[in-house]
Amino acid sequence: MKDSLNNLIAGKVVKGDGYGRKLGFPTVNLETGGAKLPTAGVYSGTAILDKKKYKSGILINPSGKVEAHLLEYAGDAYGREVTLEINKFLREYKKFDSEEELIAQIKKDLIICSQA
Repeated sequence: MKDSLNNLIAGKVVKGDGYGRKLGFPTVNLETGGAKLPTAGVYSGTAILDKKKYKSGILINPSGKVEAHLLEYAGDAYGREVTLEINKFLREYKKFDSEEELIAQIKKDLIICSQA
């Protein structure tokens, strides 16, 4: 991990803006209550939801929004508690010039996450 902060982030799943779903990568958005967070960026990790573990791609944006795409999960997690365990820093947070570039990068990131 890039910094020495705790690698666990827990929170309740809240409604996001739906952008991940629009791109084909639905995410759970966490309400973290102002917890100290790692540096903004993309991480591989594990999400624990209903006592089950899912490999995950985790995004922490510069404003402190935390969301994760849980591989092989397709349910509705709104209102449930999720714990994210960050395993590895993948890359800096970045704005992309097009949705196509963003989707291509997300696919690359998730390949790494699936092999972790």
